[in-house]
Order: sequence, then structure tokens, then C-alpha cells
Amino acid sequence: MPEYRPRLVDAQLARGLRSAGAVLLEGPKACGKTSTARQQAVSSVRLDASPQVRAVGEADPNLLLDGETPRLIDEWQLVPGVWNAVRYQVDERQQDGQFILTGSATPADDVTRHTGAGRIARVQMSPMTLHEAGHGTGAVSLAGLFDGAKPSSFASEADLMTIAELLCRGGWPGNLHRELGDAMNANRDYLTTIAAADIITVDGVRRDPRKVTALLYALARSNGTYVTDKTLQADVNGRGETLAPKTLASYLGALCRLWIAVEQPAWGQHMRSAAQVRKAPKRHLVDPSLAVAAVGASPKALLADPEAFGQHFESLAFRDLSVYARAFGGSVHAYQDASGAEIDAVVVRDDQWIGIEVKLGARPEIVDGAAEGLLRIATHMRTRPAALAVVTATGASYQRPDGVNVISILDLAP
Repeated sequence: MPEYRPRLVDAQLARGLRSAGAVLLEGPKACGKTSTARQQAVSSVRLDASPQVRAVGEADPNLLLDGETPRLIDEWQLVPGVWNAVRYQVDERQQDGQFILTGSATPADDVTRHTGAGRIARVQMSPMTLHEAGHGTGAVSLAGLFDGAKPSSFASEADLMTIAELLCRGGWPGNLHRELGDAMNANRDYLTTIAAADIITVDGVRRDPRKVTALLYALARSNGTYVTDKTLQADVNGRGETLAPKTLASYLGALCRLWIAVEQPAWGQHMRSAAQVRKAPKRHLVDPSLAVAAVGASPKALLADPEAFGQHFESLAFRDLSVYARAFGGSVHAYQDASGAEIDAVVVRDDQWIGIEVKLGARPEIVDGAAEGLLRIATHMRTRPAALAVVTATGASYQRPDGVNVISILDLAP
């Protein structure tokens, strides 16, 4: 077994076990949920291990709960009756930290899960950040920016090719030990499995793998943007497939329940003016490596197409910022008003916020424009930002004379 790399979610899982009878650890397949849960579980059962195990659970879910605690029930959604069995046992035992449930898919009929309130804590898990995977310095704390810390770190030796390779590799633990070409093949196989098999396990509905693949391609083309359903339909049509509006909604819903498609919610409640603010979310694939795999890109192809590279790099920044923000109870949003002024990422913690622009290049003219835009938007907000920052792919991390921070993504940490 490869050595376990600590994850930021470890502390969130431990906190959940101290404050609830059970913890649900959910996120995309292969992001490391089982390995993470095993670090804190004393006994376990894998429901994806064999049909016989699932048959026993379907006959009597309580049989799966018999073991030392915390007891891990891996891929619980394969035997949905486990949910109510766990809820009942938590009520009966009246003790915290009894069970850990992991799930790579959210069941379509989620009504019964609401009965877990107060009994089952939920913890979201994502693919690894650059910092978790050991590629970053961790010199700049996102939480520290809320408290007025000033970034200070020399430029790393990484260049844009290095960033492109990290983006194509992705944050999948299984790819850490693989050669880049093998990791990229694994990512393509991941998408094939999603389209041909995993999407059926969500609700038992058989969806056309070709249409799923076309939709993944459409989402990848617009990764990290405010793409509309109409645009997605057009891109699907361009791949020789068709998806009616209701069918598109069904397919998108299934990808969201598999944690493959994720949304970056809109933000704008701190505006002083009455200007209209976009309410639709940005759409991302959960890891930018899936987006480049879906469109057949490579590190060299990204370098040859700076616009696409910048788009996927922004999605990479969203992935990492989301994980770092969740570590201290924060969240990541996007902002755009009716005039088109926008902030790529708004990190919110309680009543504080940080505005972040994401730029692939770190040249002065690029950073100057991004900083000016942030400062201009900040003047229209009801509350002042705790910090403003430009996150770059390469370069040093420092604070400009105007107070805007410039931070290399390789320096970012929670």
C-alpha cells in the first residue's frame, strides 16, 4: 500500500466524528475518500467489494453496522437502506463518532437523507490541491489574508510547462506515482467509465454513453465559465448528438450527483449600488484534468492556446481555493455585474470577503490591469474586502504598494 498523504479534510472528518453520531464523507470517485476514512476508522466494510456483501446489506442493513467504531461503510449508496439503519443506530447509541459513510454518488431520491440532520455530519472532499500533492510551498495562507497577513515568497523555479503538466495530471491520488502520459490515460479512462457505467448507478436510469461523452466535452469547452444550457446544447449538437432541454437537465443533474460537474455560486450581496448582479453560477468539472482529457488537450496544446490554458488554470485555482476555504469554514463564489465587471473568485468567511483575480501570466502589465479592476469593484461594495489578490501561475508572492496581493498558486495554502 502506498504511504498515505495527509489531506486537509482529515481535520474536518475528525471534527465531525467529535460532534455527530456519524459522518458522511462525499466527493467524486477516486479522490481518496476511502483512504482518508480508513485513517480514522477502526473497522470497515466495502459495499463495492462484492455482490454478496451488498446482498447481505439489502436483506438486513444492520448487519453491515456490526463492528468496532468508528465503523466505515464504504460506498453506502449502493445499499440505500444503510442510511436509515445508521440513523436509527445513532439514535439508539447516543454516542458521537459511531460511523463513517463514504459516497461517490448522491442518490436521486434524497428525501430520506434529510432525517440525518443533527445525527449525520456532512464533509465534502475534492481531488488533491497542489499543496496537498506536495507541489507547492505553502508559504501564503488563505486564512492569513483575512487577518491582514502580507505574502512574501521568492519566485519558484516552476514555469508554465510545469503548471500545464500539473493541470493535465490532476489532483487524483492514484496519479501521483504515474508518469504523466499514464496519468492522462487514466483521466481519459475515468471519463469513459463515468459515461458508460457510473452515471447509471446514480438512479438506475440508462443514459446514452455517447450523449454523456458529448455533454462532458461541452462542459469541458466552457470549463470555469458562465455557460448556459443553450450553449451546452449547441456544443452537444456539434458532436453529432442531441439533448432536449429536459434531457439535458437530467444528464447535468446526474453528473452533479456524481460530483463530476460542480458549480461556483454567484455572489453580490455586499454591493452598495442597485446594479444588477449575475445570479447564475459558473460551471466547472471537478478537476481541470478531466476538462483537458475531455477535449483531448496536452501540456503542449495548452501552451499553444493561452486562452484555453488561462480558462483551465482559473478552474484549477477554483479547485484549490475551494478546498482551502472549506478548511476554515469558508466558501468560494464568483461575481459579475450588469456592466461586465467581474471578480474571478470571492472567498467568503462569515461577514468577510477576499476578491481574487486569476491570471496565467505574472507580467507587470497583466497584474496591473487585474489589480486596478479589483480596486475599482471594491469601491462599490457595502463592506470593504479583507484583502484583494491576483493569483498567478508563476512568479513571486508579495504585496503591491496599492495593497493588492500577488500570489503564486504554488505558494497558496489554507
